[in-house]
Amino acid sequence: MNPLLPPPALRPGDRVAVVVASSPCNQAKLDGGVRALKAYGLEVEVFASARAGETDFDYLAGDDTLRAADLTTALADPAYAAVFTAGGGYGAQRTLERVDWSRIDPARPKVVVGYSDVTALLEAIAVKLGWAGFFGPMVACDAFHEGAGSYAFDTLMTMVTQPVTELRFADARTIVPGVAEGVTLGGNASLLAAGLGTDTSLPAAGAILFLEDVDEFTFRLDRILTQLRRSAYTDGVAGILLGTFTECGDPRDVERLLADRFSDLGVPVLAGADIGHNIPMQTYPIGVPARLDTEAGTLTLLKPAVSRAA
Repeated sequence: MNPLLPPPALRPGDRVAVVVASSPCNQAKLDGGVRALKAYGLEVEVFASARAGETDFDYLAGDDTLRAADLTTALADPAYAAVFTAGGGYGAQRTLERVDWSRIDPARPKVVVGYSDVTALLEAIAVKLGWAGFFGPMVACDAFHEGAGSYAFDTLMTMVTQPVTELRFADARTIVPGVAEGVTLGGNASLLAAGLGTDTSLPAAGAILFLEDVDEFTFRLDRILTQLRRSAYTDGVAGILLGTFTECGDPRDVERLLADRFSDLGVPVLAGADIGHNIPMQTYPIGVPARLDTEAGTLTLLKPAVSRAA
């Protein structure tokens, strides 16, 4: 896998878009997150999809046309330096069916942030546009509502405004010792598995693959990880970084499952990174050359995730 094009670093005064590609979000938390972005010095425009409630399906924010139109405009309009997603849930894959990629200039990357269901969008911008992205907290999440001083908010804003060189995982556990180099990739395991066979799936050959998940019974998580293996998605992977697997069963069973599914691939594997659901999470950049040291518990970024702002 080749490195992806990094966006310019965000600066105070930059205009940013807030959209939803998935489910309706908590409006009070969204307002708090918007205040936090404004307090950071950014000009914020909240798109209609972020305010939309349910329509025909209670798990979708507005209809597919609205979400896709907002996302297309936010990605295409050079007035916006960043696209922050307000929340996840379900619906990003439906949204991607209607995005007009022809309107978006691949040579003008911008910061795109989200996690969970937004994994589908981060994978899509990598494939369709060649852009790096950020698996990080969303505007209507607690981290944004709390604003500056929140670990997740602060580490995200540092990642998208400065040349971060290293992520450290103090509580991580070595499954397979070693050092691996590759381009960072991954996200929510369920979404990566669901994207297989689509025109936005990006195999992990040559990558440092990050995986996390939430609310999956252990046997379903087993099925998801096995599907990634059997589909050849993980063929040629350089190393594996595992985050949280919240509410996926007894943690001891999950740990055994992760070792079972990944320890035979012949690559370094590190579990327990503080990236994922329902924790103060670090932001994981996607598309950046990096070195994973599973014994030191570090991910060293060999190139910045953002370029110097123009």
